[in-house]
Amino acid sequence: MTTDISEKGLETLIMVQMTGGDGLAPVPEDALPEMPLSTGNGWFVGKPKDYDRTQALDVPQLFHFLQDTQPEKFKKLGIADPKDVKDIARLKFLARLSNEIGKRGLIDVLRKGVDDGPLSFDLFYGTPSPGNAKSAALFAKNRFIVTRQLRYSTDETRRALDLCLFINGLPVATFELKNSLTKQTVEDAVEQYRRDRDPREKLFQFGRCVVHLAVDDAEVAMCTELRGKGSWFLPFNKGWNDGAGNPPNSAGLKTDYLWKEILTPQGLTNILENYAQIVEFKNERTGRKKRVQIFPRYHQLDVVRKVLAIVPRDGVGGRYLIQHSAGSGKSNSIAWLAHQLIGVKTQDTELFDSVIVVTDRRILDDQIQKTIKQFMQVGATVGHAEHSGDLRKFIEEGKKIIISTVQKFPFILDEIAKEEKAKRFAIIIDEAHSSQGGRLLPQ
Repeated sequence: MTTDISEKGLETLIMVQMTGGDGLAPVPEDALPEMPLSTGNGWFVGKPKDYDRTQALDVPQLFHFLQDTQPEKFKKLGIADPKDVKDIARLKFLARLSNEIGKRGLIDVLRKGVDDGPLSFDLFYGTPSPGNAKSAALFAKNRFIVTRQLRYSTDETRRALDLCLFINGLPVATFELKNSLTKQTVEDAVEQYRRDRDPREKLFQFGRCVVHLAVDDAEVAMCTELRGKGSWFLPFNKGWNDGAGNPPNSAGLKTDYLWKEILTPQGLTNILENYAQIVEFKNERTGRKKRVQIFPRYHQLDVVRKVLAIVPRDGVGGRYLIQHSAGSGKSNSIAWLAHQLIGVKTQDTELFDSVIVVTDRRILDDQIQKTIKQFMQVGATVGHAEHSGDLRKFIEEGKKIIISTVQKFPFILDEIAKEEKAKRFAIIIDEAHSSQGGRLLPQ
C-alpha cells in the first residue's frame, strides 16, 4: 500500500499513530474519553473547538484532569458550571493560570503547578519511580492530547495549525507539516512559521509553548521562540553518513522517529523533566538580562540517553568518548548529563557520590558552571572549584556536581585518591583531545 504523504495525509498518519484515530471523526460532545485508544501510543484526540484562544488553553481537558486528580480542591474553586464561559470563578482561575504561564513559562508551571489563593494545584505528574504504585497511577492520569487543525487566532483570519500537542490542556508543541512530493519541504514549513505565525498571538508568546516543529517526510526543524522573520530554527534530525538529514527507513517515513520515539508520553515527560528549560543570561557589558527557552536537539538527547543507559550496566570505571562538532550545543549536553548522572542508581543505591566536570578554558568553565546551575533544581548542590583547596571542601561537603578546569586535574586526582574507598566519582572531561596534548588527562 502506498503511503499518503500529502500534507493532509501526513497529518492523518501522525494522528493515527499517536492517537489511534484520524482526528476527523465526530467526537462526543459531552464526556471526554477516560483512556486513549489502544491502537495509538498513549495520546488522546483533541477537539479544536475546545481551545480557548484568549487564554491559550484546552479548558475541557484541563478541567477534566483537575476534577479527576484533585476533586476536593477543584470544588473549592467555586466554579458552578465548568462549561459556562461566563462563570466568574472559572474566568478568574483561567486568568490566574494563564498569567502564571506567561510569567514563569509553561515548563516551570508543569513542573511546580500553580497556586490560586490558599489552593495549590498540580498540573502534571512526572515519571514514576520504580516500584511506586501511587506515582505510577498518578502518571497514568495525565492527558496527552493531539489536536488537528487548531484554529488559534483571535482575529478574523482564523488561521490554523496543522497539529498542536497539549498536556492536561496546556499547549506544549506545535507542528507545521509539508510534503516534499509536491515540492514543499521543511524549509517551506519554517517559512510559514516566520511569515504567517504572529508571535503576538498568545500561543506563540515566549514560554507559553515549549517547541515549534517544522516537519516533512524527510527532515525536522525546531524553534523555541517565534520572532517573525527572526525565528531561529535548528535541525532535529538523526544525521546520516556523517552528515545532515535522516537515514532511510524501510518501515516508514524518515521522520517518524519524532512521533514514534521522541514524542511518546514517556519520552516527552523525560524531556520536560530533565532537558527543557528557560535559562537566563546576563550581558556582562550592558547588564541586561535575557531569557532563552531551551529544547534538546536529537543528537543531544541521543548521546545523553545512551550514556545514562550504559553506565548502570558497566558500573564505576567505564570510559567513553563523545565526538561533537562546533555549535552542537556541547555545554547543554554536559549539563544534562551531569545532573542526571548524580541520580543514576544500581540496586536502589546512587552509583556516584559526585560528578566532576573538567573544562579546558576559563571562559568555557564559567559558561558550563552557569548552564549547570540553571538546569539544577537546587543550585546549592553545584560547586565551582576555582582554587585547589575548593576541591577538598566540596568533596567533604558532598557537593553533587563540582566544576573545575583541566589545569587543576592533577589536584583533582590527588584529592580523589585521598578519599575513602567508599566514595565514587564520575568525571566528565570537556575537550579531552586538546588539553595539553592530553598530557594532563588519565591514560
